[in-house]
Amino acid sequence: MKMTANEWLTIALAKGRILPPTLDLLEAAGIDCSVLREKTRKLIFSDNRNKMRFVLAKPTDIPTYVEYGAADLGVVGKDVLLEEEKELYELLDLKLGACRLSVAGKKGGGSFTGGYVATKYPRVAKRYFQQQGKQCEVIKLHGSVELAPLLKLADVIVDLVSTGRTLAENNLVEREIIARITARLVANPGSYQVKGKRIAALVEALSRALAGKEVQS
Repeated sequence: MKMTANEWLTIALAKGRILPPTLDLLEAAGIDCSVLREKTRKLIFSDNRNKMRFVLAKPTDIPTYVEYGAADLGVVGKDVLLEEEKELYELLDLKLGACRLSVAGKKGGGSFTGGYVATKYPRVAKRYFQQQGKQCEVIKLHGSVELAPLLKLADVIVDLVSTGRTLAENNLVEREIIARITARLVANPGSYQVKGKRIAALVEALSRALAGKEVQS
């Protein structure tokens, strides 16, 4: 029987450290991800039996793929969603990759009242400090944000913090938590309307898998 496009679900998954636990969760929900674990440079994988297609992409690109309908669903960190501000449905907190999006500065420094902020998240940083009535100039960096205060490029940084070890090794301290971050399942609004039953079934399966993990822990 010939399948129509509406019978398939396309899911964009983030490459990198969040991928292995994402695959573990999908498999706990009954989805075979063995092909995604193979060593290959392929970026698109099809599961004909379950009529699912998986796309591996950079985390920052996933909201765009989902927004424009290239993918029906996506798994992406809340930090990216806060920064990108796309028109997506956030369906489920997958509780993966837990960390914090925080303000950090040099040890012994006073409270930040305004000035220069270095970050990979310029929209989030600007919005956060504007809400506090603090004037700041945001400097966007793409890596090693911790360097900015050390080189006097910025007064503080806004970045992801997990254990705090990197901050400590660079004589920085976490000062304020902007948001708690985990991976989320998001949907294209149009896909959600057209493929609602399939998406709802997947969300239910993932919810059961998450509940099972909580019981085991």
